[in-house]
Order: sequence, then C-alpha cells, then structure tokens
Amino acid sequence: MWTEEEVKERLRMWLDAEAAVATGQAYQIGSRRLDRANLYQIREQIRFWMKELQKVQGGRRRRVTRVVPRDL
Repeated sequence: MWTEEEVKERLRMWLDAEAAVATGQAYQIGSRRLDRANLYQIREQIRFWMKELQKVQGGRRRRVTRVVPRDL
C-alpha cells in the first residue's frame, strides 16, 4: 500500500514528464527516456496515480442507479 506522500510524489513526477513532453522536449525517469511517442503511456500513468491518490485519501466513486417507477 502506498502512502499519500508517495502517491503525490509519483503523480507530480508524471505530471512534470507530461509537461516536458508536451512542450516538445524529452524527459527521463530513471533509465527510461520518454518523448512524444510515449505521451499516451505518460497519460496512462497519470490516470493510474490519480486513482491511487483517491484510494489513499479515502475517496469513493459515485455509483449511478436508475429507478423506473411502476404502477401496481
């Protein structure tokens, strides 16, 4: 399980990567080099870490239910 600080740190890292790639630059995280071709992967990671942040903050997803009234 991640701590909230760990999740925020990783989310910030991927957001920085997206900003760098969006301005036409490459970005490096560890041994991985990311460029425009990897923008999809970067955005997938951002979605993942946003979901993880919701989990550690106790966020709940809304559930939509449809009700159809009927006469008896």
